[in-house]
Amino acid sequence: MIDNTPQKIKAYLAGANLSDPNFDYYMSELANLTAAANMEVVGQSRQNLEHTIAGTYLGLGKINEIKDMAHGLGAKVLILNDELTPVQIRNLEKMTKLRVIDRTELILEIFSSRARTKQAKLQVQLARLEYELPRLHPSENELDQQRGGGFTNRGAGESKLELNRRTIGKQISLIKKELKTIAGQEEIKAKRRNQNHIPKVALVGYTNAGKSTTMNGLLKEFSADDASKDVLVRDMLFATLDTSVRRIELDNNFGFILSDTVGFISKLPHNLIESFKATLQEVKDADLLINVVDSSDPNMMQMIRTTQNVLAEIGIKNTPMVTAYNKADKAQRNYPQFEGSNILYSAVDPKSIKMLADLITKQVFASYQEIKMLLPLSAGKELAKLHDSAQIIKEDYQSDGVHITARLAPEKQMQFQDYLV
Repeated sequence: MIDNTPQKIKAYLAGANLSDPNFDYYMSELANLTAAANMEVVGQSRQNLEHTIAGTYLGLGKINEIKDMAHGLGAKVLILNDELTPVQIRNLEKMTKLRVIDRTELILEIFSSRARTKQAKLQVQLARLEYELPRLHPSENELDQQRGGGFTNRGAGESKLELNRRTIGKQISLIKKELKTIAGQEEIKAKRRNQNHIPKVALVGYTNAGKSTTMNGLLKEFSADDASKDVLVRDMLFATLDTSVRRIELDNNFGFILSDTVGFISKLPHNLIESFKATLQEVKDADLLINVVDSSDPNMMQMIRTTQNVLAEIGIKNTPMVTAYNKADKAQRNYPQFEGSNILYSAVDPKSIKMLADLITKQVFASYQEIKMLLPLSAGKELAKLHDSAQIIKEDYQSDGVHITARLAPEKQMQFQDYLV
């Protein structure tokens, strides 16, 4: 029998601990990122330093130790826990005879392999070009010449030696123009969704916390059976980069727009956040954020802080938020239960999903007021608008018109003022 299974590239991890209390967490996260990039972690080293070494990131003794360990374990790649300078990467490659990847490039590699829509692919390509621009240089080092090809079939294409600064500059300009056009199209779609002032709810949080599973749970519970509406769920970091938007129709005639956004992670590269701001527009426009947290993970509090930091970086500060502690079944805690704006639940439990829906309803429809209206039988358009933007409690067709009792947002009441009774 011949085993045709592709062998994973073996990777060795290393990091400099500058007295950071979260260092162990970051290294664990780096291992998960490496696995998400379809590589096998065979070992890791760490060095306590007051500051990183300007030319080599780590000390010479530690680098020699890493070289011996990595080669002994069959590693082909050395992955560092921070973003390195071009000089540090080149020096480390020459000294270790390994391909060196920093944390930023690793995340870019993962994003490159996960992008599916045209917008996501362009955003990743833009972030990669902006990362590569300062790292272009002529070199005879074979390891340098391999850079840019990567370990996934990205489609960004050219190696660094085939690109010059002018070419990259033109590519960046073209991609930004194309993204601006796509963003304009997405804005039109968003305006159409928002023209009836339907509340918007966005799922945010650390990658792999269960956002997509939560969305699928709500769709299964409150939408007609339609498998095509489900969003991708896989047990890995950054399973999807594309924002999914669905309408949820609750049993009590309330409805809202729900979006599932790209997950966050510690030390998410700034240029990647910049590139994905258009994708994260759904988060900025939301009336309510659901911060989905993996309650079974020992690093839960760090994940919450990571989400808060990324939200602050994209300019979100005062949007109401529900903290949804997911995977309570794995944490072996009693669920579902909620207190204030916090809920402990399992996204695969129907009872939990219903409780989450109730909590969302209380949060986004708190300002809705119950009013009575009488619409003429000929006011079909107005009646349709009312159904789109209100909770219809009672609807009675009589000879003098349609008698309606509904709950309506204050800003929408003006549109139906002529029909109030």
